[in-house]
Amino acid sequence: MMEDRRHFLFLNIGHFLDHFFLLIFATAAALVLITEWNMPYGDLIPYATPGLIAFGVFSLPSGWLADRWSREGMMGVFFVGIGLSAIATSLATNPIQIATGLFAVGMFAAIYHPVGLAMIAKGGSKMGLDIAVNGVWGNMGVGFAALLTGLMIDYLGWRAAFWIPGVFSVLVGFSYIVSYKDKMRLVFKSLNSVAKQAVKKDLSETAKNARALLIRISCVIFFTTAVSSIIFQGTTFALPKVFDERLTGIAGSATMVGWLAFLVFATASFAQIVVGKLLDKHGPKVVFLSVATIQLVFFMLVTGTTDWVALAMSLGFMLGAFGQIPINDFMIGKLAKSELRASVFGARYIVSFVVWATVVPMIAWVHINWGFDALFYILAGSATAIILAVATLPRKLPDAAM
Repeated sequence: MMEDRRHFLFLNIGHFLDHFFLLIFATAAALVLITEWNMPYGDLIPYATPGLIAFGVFSLPSGWLADRWSREGMMGVFFVGIGLSAIATSLATNPIQIATGLFAVGMFAAIYHPVGLAMIAKGGSKMGLDIAVNGVWGNMGVGFAALLTGLMIDYLGWRAAFWIPGVFSVLVGFSYIVSYKDKMRLVFKSLNSVAKQAVKKDLSETAKNARALLIRISCVIFFTTAVSSIIFQGTTFALPKVFDERLTGIAGSATMVGWLAFLVFATASFAQIVVGKLLDKHGPKVVFLSVATIQLVFFMLVTGTTDWVALAMSLGFMLGAFGQIPINDFMIGKLAKSELRASVFGARYIVSFVVWATVVPMIAWVHINWGFDALFYILAGSATAIILAVATLPRKLPDAAM
């Protein structure tokens, strides 16, 4: 368990803000910008792609820089940078400008996962629970993005949904910098010797079958990372629009759509607490198989449904989508060496974010041509692929080796 609980709180707030900022546009596009800018939903949401590409591209250098300089320093840059970028995005008057603002948001958002998770995933008997609690904060950011953006649209306008949390993030950033400035000195560490020693030790002491096992586990981690990212982005980005189309009998305003999306996201996010405890007790294989099966079942059941049934089925697949989040991070925390952990998380998240960037235009294309039922079939196929891959994992992970 992370010993500095005040620092843990800062990291949890950071995870909340990271996901919050990334999904403001999804709700704004679905509920108001399609009218204000006179553009169909499918034509508008691809303008989120530059931000999601930046979210992926900058994750690896963020992890590398955190390992060489300061993880605390990079978190300070995250809070202030993403806040200022959101404030700038609120000034956009056309799609090109908002895409530019979202690129800046994505660039700073890329810092959080490789850096924040590297500070949380330090091993220990309750690491799974810490990762899960942090994940709940991230998913509450997802839920509040839908809720607060809906409220802002109805009462203050969509621009306030960017600049108000932007100001908050900058203030949190200044507080964080003051609290941990002693760990932000401009002294760069060389990782070459550490990496070479780690490789030499592994080559001399690890048997061939153990190395083969590590390679197999690593392949499963990165494959399931990619496929899980399709599910996460496909559900969280599209859900406000799914509710706007399918819950017409129970949601008649942007605020109500936002409230229902928030309730689903918030309730489903607590699945991570259960998953975190199960990971600490049983390991990743059985837990991952169970979560992926839940996803598969509810993605198939939600097709063709409306109103209360659609709402219930959406809660079911979101339990699976959010429940999967801590699992790959848990495996990396168990396998990655401390000196290189942020870099390994950076590599893991660059896979996620590149996939996220491709999923957004896929959602637009599928929605325009076939509607959301086709998207749910694609997500069900993704869950099936995860089940097949996870079946090859050992029941117990080896010690840190990456």
